Amino acid sequence: DYDREAGTVTIVFQTVGASTTKMAELQAGDSLEDFVGPLGCASDLIDEDIEELKKKKILFVAGGVGTAPVYPQVKWLHAHGIDADVIVGSKTKDLLILEKEMEAVAGNLYVTTDDGSYGRSGMVTDTIKYLVNEKGIKYDHCVAIGPMIMMKFVCLLTKELEIPTVVSLNPIMVDGTGMCGACRVQVGSEIKFACVDGPEFDGHLVDFDQSMKRQLMYKTEEGRAMLRLTEGNTHKNGGCGCGGN
Repeated sequence: DYDREAGTVTIVFQTVGASTTKMAELQAGDSLEDFVGPLGCASDLIDEDIEELKKKKILFVAGGVGTAPVYPQVKWLHAHGIDADVIVGSKTKDLLILEKEMEAVAGNLYVTTDDGSYGRSGMVTDTIKYLVNEKGIKYDHCVAIGPMIMMKFVCLLTKELEIPTVVSLNPIMVDGTGMCGACRVQVGSEIKFACVDGPEFDGHLVDFDQSMKRQLMYKTEEGRAMLRLTEGNTHKNGGCGCGGN
């Protein structure tokens, strides 16, 4: 989120590794060494005629922390008089984020949890099927942002339902500047880089299986970074069997 008057931005992150663990320990008054953005390309929706957008039935599908990048897009549409339906999916109620904020800007908000602990029970794809097949809603455009596996199955479904779908491949990005090559992705017959050519692409053209394999590139380095953070000198002595690397 952002507040132009206050000159602030709001960052949402999930604690999963060494860097995010350090971020979670920051207190009021602490600082980050650097902050860069915006990067990549803006959503295609901002280039469309507002009056034409108002005629479209738009669906956003957000999974996990993918709710964070969905929110400002829905907020922008709402500010321009366009109400979009939003599905927010989470593994459990405890991991659900930005519900009240999203409720304030969405036309209709559907919350679902994998374990049924809150809202609708099941995957986001179950709710898409419910809206299209049971409520008879015909969507002209879908935007899906979340874990790669979620976006893959959303796209398989929306392709079957003939709903044009855009996905955001920020989950495979590392440095955000195009230098590391980790976000190289096959989109149809073309090779793209998510951080400079995207992050949004036609979801029906993305090779998700290849992209998910690329997500494993830095797993070893991430694991070692977490060991160094949690074990300190013990890790350097090679107690984990990695030779102290």
